[in-house]
Amino acid sequence: MAMDRQDVLMRPEIAPASRITLPKLATIAAVIAIIYFAKDIFLPLAIAMLVTFALSPLATRLRKLGVPNLPSVLLVVATAFIAIGLFILVVASQLGMLAQNLPTFQANIITKVETLREAGSDNGMVAKLTKMITAINDEIGAAVPAPSTASLATTTAERAPMPVEVVETLSPLAMLQNLVLPLVSPIAMIGLVVVVVIFMLLEREDLRDRFIKLVGSNDLHRTTQVLEDAGQRVAQYLLVQLLVNVIYAVPIGVGLWFIGVPNAILWGLLTLVLRFVPYIGSLLAAAFPLFLAFAVSPDWTAVIWTLALFASVELITSNAIEPYLYGSRTGVSPLAIIVSAIFWTWIWGPLGLVLSTPLTVCLVVLGRHIPQFEVFDILFGDDPILAPHARLYQRLLVGDGLEATFRAEESLETQYLSDYYRDVGIPALLIAQNDHARGVLTTDQQRRLAEATQTMVADLSVVVSEELDELRGLAKDSKSEAADRPPVGTPLPGDGYRVMCVGGRSDLDDAAAAMLAQTLAAEGATSAHRPHTDLAPSRFRTLAADDYDCVVLAFLDPAPSRASLLHIRRIKLAAPHLRVGILICEMPQAADPGTEMVNSQIQPVAEATMQEARDIGADFVVKTLDGAIKAAFVKDQPLAAAPAKQRPLRSRIPLRAQAAA
Repeated sequence: MAMDRQDVLMRPEIAPASRITLPKLATIAAVIAIIYFAKDIFLPLAIAMLVTFALSPLATRLRKLGVPNLPSVLLVVATAFIAIGLFILVVASQLGMLAQNLPTFQANIITKVETLREAGSDNGMVAKLTKMITAINDEIGAAVPAPSTASLATTTAERAPMPVEVVETLSPLAMLQNLVLPLVSPIAMIGLVVVVVIFMLLEREDLRDRFIKLVGSNDLHRTTQVLEDAGQRVAQYLLVQLLVNVIYAVPIGVGLWFIGVPNAILWGLLTLVLRFVPYIGSLLAAAFPLFLAFAVSPDWTAVIWTLALFASVELITSNAIEPYLYGSRTGVSPLAIIVSAIFWTWIWGPLGLVLSTPLTVCLVVLGRHIPQFEVFDILFGDDPILAPHARLYQRLLVGDGLEATFRAEESLETQYLSDYYRDVGIPALLIAQNDHARGVLTTDQQRRLAEATQTMVADLSVVVSEELDELRGLAKDSKSEAADRPPVGTPLPGDGYRVMCVGGRSDLDDAAAAMLAQTLAAEGATSAHRPHTDLAPSRFRTLAADDYDCVVLAFLDPAPSRASLLHIRRIKLAAPHLRVGILICEMPQAADPGTEMVNSQIQPVAEATMQEARDIGADFVVKTLDGAIKAAFVKDQPLAAAPAKQRPLRSRIPLRAQAAA
């Protein structure tokens, strides 16, 4: 059955505001084309914007200390770019020293190549590796040849013919262009970035007001929140990442100096920069020192120590320093970071690779607060897009009970089982019941979903024991501190109660009954669940009803048929001592106003339906899981079953006689 437009409008998960339409795709493609072909304009602006984000807190701090705006901006910008200039100068000098020392490494390279050939002459991988190293060695020798005495004694007749190359004479203007333009271009870009950063910092308040006017001055709160959030996230990311990279690079530089790798300062500085590249930056930083360790030492000691140095520093940084320093997330998912790195590298080259994460953070922040950019939050954000109950329904729909269990265990680290079933489990089953009523859930899908739910409930049975031990004082857990629970060691609400939960009519009702039974057990009661097929008169007598005090029939259908409700009378006639209750599940309101759990497609439970169940003789009729728990834990006398409606009098004259008459 096709979904009409009204259904689309009702579903918050697929609301039109978050859909990617053809005009949106065309707009995105046009913007990508513009920033690709006009990268000479947008790349300096992007760098200037990110530098402004990073320096803005420092300039603001100086303003608060009483320094005027212009001197504070000039001081911050001058300090930042002088540090960058010194960094580039040191790296350039170290590269020059490295180029001069490369020929001295040839002997060690040749020795290791011969060792590899002797150790693995039949191994294709080793052969390729030695061939590559030999080629590198030849390039080093060709770059800076080291003439020997024998070569100097070689006669002119024995030398190879000198190749002749025709060189076209260039005009002075063309020669000047070839020499000057390659130097002018980066210098001009750096100067442009410096000027733009200065003016952005000077006019940051005016730029904020203009952005508010451009995006929407009718919602000052949202727009101001966007700017504040974007500035804090990007500035925090850049500054904290710089701090982490310094903490990472200093041990690397010092360790390489102790190991004896040449130009240890160079590799420490390059490590500081390359760590801005997500995920692969550490590998790139380790590649060059490893090769030099291979070339500088006649044995393998330096290589092993260099590899151990990078591995140990990476483990400590990733597992201890970064989790401690990053007080908040960047808001971008790990997969989005990788995809954005590929995209920005394609757009702007190596600089785009370094800028990829902060640029993507800005887009995600815009999408989180401005509806026009919502597509970026959906594609790149790290917050779950679907509500928890919708995610659970999606996993159960494909029959993935194992993944559903993992998701439930993750949630149960911070909440109790009853809260999880109330806010996530029952709402997921209500979505399934609604899809079944609309005819979009097939019988096989319903059966598979019910089986996956029963698997999840069975796997979570261990949680019941853990919560009982915790609440009775046998174990401690952080959930007890945050939840509104009785003091540890006090009797539980369900102690001494025996409750049987039975599905009302379908396999989905059986799954709801299983959740209710497990929730009652977590409250200390003795509980069990039975399928709806056991409500047949011939099978109900075999359920050992004497072992229970109460029976609860669980329905997901908001309007169960009268035939299903008549089970109340049959149970009371078969076991008069039992209290019989009805749970007709209704979608709960979200505790968090920011999370919309109410799906307007799911009909609420009508009061007439509840009254009909009471008229038949139900001891209680409730709509929530919490209500069922409270009503089941009552020691009242059961109500008598309502008498059956009086049947109309029928003539006892045989039909044949009636026909003859």
